[in-house]
Amino acid sequence: MILLRSLAGLLLALALGACAVGTATAPSPERAQATRPMAEQRYFVAAANPLAVDAGLAVLRRGGSAVDAAVAVQAMLSLVEPQSSGMGGGAFMTFFDGKTGKVVVYDGRETAPAGATPELFLDAEGKPLPFGQAVLSGRATGVPGAVKMLAMAQREHGALAWNSLFGDAERTAREGFVISPRLGRFLGGGFPQLSAPDVRAYFAGLDGGLKKAGDRLVNPAYAAFLQRLAAQGPDALYAGETAQRIVEKTHAGPLGGSMTLADLAAYQPLKREALCDPYRVYLVCVPPPPSSGVGFLQLLMLLEHTDIAARGPDDPQAWFLFAQASRLMYADRDRYVGDPAFVTVPIAGLLDPAYVAERAKLIGTTAGPPPVAGTPPGAALAAADTTLEPGGTSHFIVGDAQGNVVSMTTTVESIFGTGRMVDGFFLNNQLTDFAFLPRDAQGRPAANAVAPGKRPRSSMIPLIMVDREGHFAGALGSAGGNAILAYVGRALVGAVDWHLPMQQALALPNLVARGGSFGGEVDRFSPAVLEGLTARGIVLRPGQGEDSGVQGVMIRDGRFDGGYDPRREGRAIAETVGR
Repeated sequence: MILLRSLAGLLLALALGACAVGTATAPSPERAQATRPMAEQRYFVAAANPLAVDAGLAVLRRGGSAVDAAVAVQAMLSLVEPQSSGMGGGAFMTFFDGKTGKVVVYDGRETAPAGATPELFLDAEGKPLPFGQAVLSGRATGVPGAVKMLAMAQREHGALAWNSLFGDAERTAREGFVISPRLGRFLGGGFPQLSAPDVRAYFAGLDGGLKKAGDRLVNPAYAAFLQRLAAQGPDALYAGETAQRIVEKTHAGPLGGSMTLADLAAYQPLKREALCDPYRVYLVCVPPPPSSGVGFLQLLMLLEHTDIAARGPDDPQAWFLFAQASRLMYADRDRYVGDPAFVTVPIAGLLDPAYVAERAKLIGTTAGPPPVAGTPPGAALAAADTTLEPGGTSHFIVGDAQGNVVSMTTTVESIFGTGRMVDGFFLNNQLTDFAFLPRDAQGRPAANAVAPGKRPRSSMIPLIMVDREGHFAGALGSAGGNAILAYVGRALVGAVDWHLPMQQALALPNLVARGGSFGGEVDRFSPAVLEGLTARGIVLRPGQGEDSGVQGVMIRDGRFDGGYDPRREGRAIAETVGR
């Protein structure tokens, strides 16, 4: 397999039927409900917060492009969903060009400062720091990438002036907004960031505690920053007073970091080829490493060796197959994926049909011990992974009147990042996405070990699907840390294999199988499915607190079918041009 097969070649293979597994099916009446012909739905936004959806739609109504709207959506999310993403974090954007049909990836992943060392998260005795201690440290913050990445994409695909994209977020920050139930729930949780001085000051309530859902929150510092960002472009963050405050904040104890003004000035987003492979009658395009897109494509290839498409959400065998394929994928992903500028990632080997076929034989009939990583062609010896990756992320999708589509996953890593705030936004703790142990007991290096300038491995996989004719067919992505691959996987299976309306596919129960852990939404599965899984060796336990945050869009027979994860507060709205 070629590392990045050409999109044109894959489309030709699909058109000839050589790569397709399965055939297109006509939509059921249930699947087609609440949809309208695409001629009447020329642009759309799906995001995890209504205010962010509104900000994106406002830009599209003015004739803005999908990327223009993405800038506005991110600016608003940084304000109203600060536990998940923000201007102090990073992102991956997968972009479909409506004119050329090309899919490209904009990599805005954070980087380690030049002063970072492989021992960044080890104590004086060489042992890993407790995660709760590391996550609050100044050394946890990577050089933010989201703003420069958005600026790069907007220069190439924007239709409106950069300085016209921040008005809604700036006004909302200045006038205030009502804290949503979801944000209120996180403010009432047990997260270590809630003890951080900046968190307690920003969310201070009249009773001496933190604000709650329904309280009003204003952020004049963020409003002022957005005014400068609009006027100055990304230099408002990467140089000058904001950059100086970021450096000072990350150098402060405990466990101060090494970030410098030079690190911020030197940050460069990257434009990468998308990694695309067939699944059923679609091409699925995802970001390449350091994203985990290669792992997701391997998961789909493993599922193609099963009969999951002939089953459905009420069949315990379907969920068993999904769990076992997930475990095999995670074992390989964890071992081999890292920043390709620093380690050799065996992408071709991980997606080699013969290798995947052998791995698929391990699915079996009952769940056994945790599967070990295989040895794909071209793989070098690597240490077992020790990365911890909590959830604290958001995903959104934007389509414009010209057929351009953005699928973007954005994050500050865990809840409220490090809990350290600069100019009204939180700084990421993305460097804790690295493996804390740089080598194993045998001296083998970890693919995801810390290194200066390195991008930590990411589970973010904003995907775009393309049909046989090269037209946009769908987009998916999620929040949820290392569970993102499982969250997006079950949504795609629901929408594509089980032909569910997107909203129903996104509401399917979550099941995350990784190593010896089987996490799932026990209350959402039927007793029959739970019993069937138990009989197959899978006993579900409640999963991680962030839960999923999947947004999804599909074009079915020319009709728009969009949805948002009901576990969050999002919306998926399409509008007619000029309406």
